[in-house]
Amino acid sequence: MEALPLSDQPKRASLGPAGGSARRALRHGVVAGALALFGGCASAPGEAFDSLLQRHALEAGTVDGAGFRHLYVRKGRLDGASGLRVYLEGDGSPWIRGRRVARDPTSRNPVALQMMLRDPGEALYLARPCYHRLDDSPPCHPRLWTSARYGEAVVESMTAALQRLLRDADERSPVTLVGYSGGGVLGMLLAQRLDQVERVVTVAANLDTAAWVRLHGYSPLVTSLNPAAGPPLRGDVKQLHLAGGDDDTVPPWLIERALQAEPNAALAVLASFDHQCCWGAVWPTVLSALQGSCEICLQLERDLPEARCERVTARRP
Repeated sequence: MEALPLSDQPKRASLGPAGGSARRALRHGVVAGALALFGGCASAPGEAFDSLLQRHALEAGTVDGAGFRHLYVRKGRLDGASGLRVYLEGDGSPWIRGRRVARDPTSRNPVALQMMLRDPGEALYLARPCYHRLDDSPPCHPRLWTSARYGEAVVESMTAALQRLLRDADERSPVTLVGYSGGGVLGMLLAQRLDQVERVVTVAANLDTAAWVRLHGYSPLVTSLNPAAGPPLRGDVKQLHLAGGDDDTVPPWLIERALQAEPNAALAVLASFDHQCCWGAVWPTVLSALQGSCEICLQLERDLPEARCERVTARRP
């Protein structure tokens, strides 16, 4: 999530263990690999996305939502799929140096796309309105990637776009929404409106948007919806929320507090992970745990030694 603060971000002590040399090596290796892949300098909006699609021989299409067009990427066949995962990207770069609103907010580091590319199953990637140079599609306005980035117009259009895409899938096929960072916020909001959703998985997601902007001194998201202020998801919707122990952008405690009213949520904190690293590297292991026969927290802690996972239950304020 690259939304920039209006004041310096506060520092905090790490909530998790310091981490071992193996995890530090993993982080450095992932960063080095990303620099090598994209030329060692900051890429233009959408450049990394286009490069990844080219390398994996995938093509993007567009689908109509409610008043907007959306870019999407499909991996595998949707018809006959036993289950479908839908990936939702983070906020990208709404601001330039914290002062000017970006003309193109498309992410320079598409973490959700990287995760989808490591998914062995059938998957969809659905972008937000006005991202990926679709800004010629009226009525795009900068508020749709700033104060209203999680607003009714965005959520309504993404719901309509996904419903159209799901017509190609078996209507009985369960859907898992996977959201990275601000995409996790949208995942929770979309799950309220889509009956096909069986599970929501979020990664480093600012699930209480009001608490998040207060923490960092960001501009208030005055025309956005806040999952933590709305009703909980249906009790039959399984939830797994992943947090990085070293994530100062969305600290684990913020996610835990946002989930207090959710009836079927698990929170897993991965020590030494931060906001961007190293979710793609462990994603196949997370998917394997989701499909395992054990309870999700037991499975994750067995497969990922750096993870500590627990069920979130209602607690006293």
